[in-house]
Amino acid sequence: MSINIIIAAFFGTVAFAILYDIPSRYCFVCGLCGLMGWIIYSLLTPPMGELVAVFIATIGIALASRFFAVWQKCPEIVFLVSGIFPIVPGAGIYWTAYYLVAGQMTQAADSGIGALKICLMMVLGIAIVHELPQKLFSIIRRK
Repeated sequence: MSINIIIAAFFGTVAFAILYDIPSRYCFVCGLCGLMGWIIYSLLTPPMGELVAVFIATIGIALASRFFAVWQKCPEIVFLVSGIFPIVPGAGIYWTAYYLVAGQMTQAADSGIGALKICLMMVLGIAIVHELPQKLFSIIRRK
């Protein structure tokens, strides 16, 4: 894993946070969420496969987002949306649209199903973390 890619994940997440007009005091923490998610994804992709890596990275991002939301006293979605940016299957969605326009339906179906699987793993990871009780995350604020 290259340090340049890790730095790019951090700054890409910060840029995404700025694009969505997130207050500047939260941009660094948003970058940390994206950085952490990308590191988890990068480390787990070769041994476990892309779907499992995306699922576990999403769980990590969602957990970090909930902790940071309590710590920073702001909505969790601020950190979750920008933090998940580095692992979104943008290339898969792009190639699906490209193949559809080009009339190559088999390739469009292959890349579209792959992107859909990744999106479903992300949704499942977020849903699992959201089922955890809020008291678990409020412990940080008390200490």
